[in-house]
Amino acid sequence: MAPQLDLFADPSLDPAPAADRGAGKRSAPIGPAAAPAELAALAERLPKNMRFGTSSWAYPGWAGIVYDLPHTQQRLAREGLAAYARHPLLRAAGIDRSYYAPPRTDEFAAYAAAVPADFRFLVKAHEACTTAVWPKHQRYGKVRGQPNERFLDPVYASEFVVAPAVEGLGDTLGPLLFQFAPQDFGALGGPRWLVDRLRRFLDGLPRGPLYAVELRNRELMTGAYAAALAEFAAVHCINVYPSMPPARTQRARTRQDQAPALVCRWMLHPSMNYERAEARYDPFDALVDEDPGNRDEVAHVCLQTEPDLPVYVIVNNKAEGSSPRTIAKLAARIVELGGLAG
Repeated sequence: MAPQLDLFADPSLDPAPAADRGAGKRSAPIGPAAAPAELAALAERLPKNMRFGTSSWAYPGWAGIVYDLPHTQQRLAREGLAAYARHPLLRAAGIDRSYYAPPRTDEFAAYAAAVPADFRFLVKAHEACTTAVWPKHQRYGKVRGQPNERFLDPVYASEFVVAPAVEGLGDTLGPLLFQFAPQDFGALGGPRWLVDRLRRFLDGLPRGPLYAVELRNRELMTGAYAAALAEFAAVHCINVYPSMPPARTQRARTRQDQAPALVCRWMLHPSMNYERAEARYDPFDALVDEDPGNRDEVAHVCLQTEPDLPVYVIVNNKAEGSSPRTIAKLAARIVELGGLAG
């Protein structure tokens, strides 16, 4: 996954070639790709409650799809968002860098300043909120393999995750996502233990933002889990991921008919893991492994949502090879299934 780099990083660290830097002069602004007329027409036919976006936006391979010209990943991370937001189908974006470290309020504010008022961000909460035991990976240093004291701590989440996002993004804040990576919850107390902890966590968070919870352990998706989310007006994030049930099954099991919004992330092709998908799909400019089955699943759950409720769908490049192209196919399928063709 391409990193979303610090907006305020030192430009001298940008390894762009001289041509991209304007040979020492200030580069021209990054512009949007010329959108085909059929994409603009497709966007007009979509229900206005539906917002689609990608996981991050810093992909040089999107030249001619989202951006006018090839640009470095570093420059796109810092300056590409305004051009991204002019694509007719991209009315949202996922901020993934926040999973690894909480951004500052001013960094969020810079994101908000780059997009139109009706644009929305899905913000991934810092992994400290949802990791019960730190993985035994070198990047976790001295704490690897140790219990995490910040796990489902509403005080930490409120101060370092929720407050900066709310203050910085303002009205452009969409769902604030708490993603639980696959973990051995059976060893910790099982689904009931997690639900009890999750209830106390949600009860301690500030009211107002839309909170979404994403699971990667299917056994945790119980009736008690759905009831806990409903109690606090939080939503289950339907995620297209090999270890999880199909999107419509997730919708049925988590009381989505009572939820205040639909949040969906289409993350990974069913035949892939992230490493294989990265190698196979880079530079993410084409649909390599189309997945019409999951496309239909996501289209159906979008259309099953009440028209006055917001729908957020975030798509990863590793779903089919190129998330902007996946979104175009998904939008066309929604229009087709919903009888919305002009």
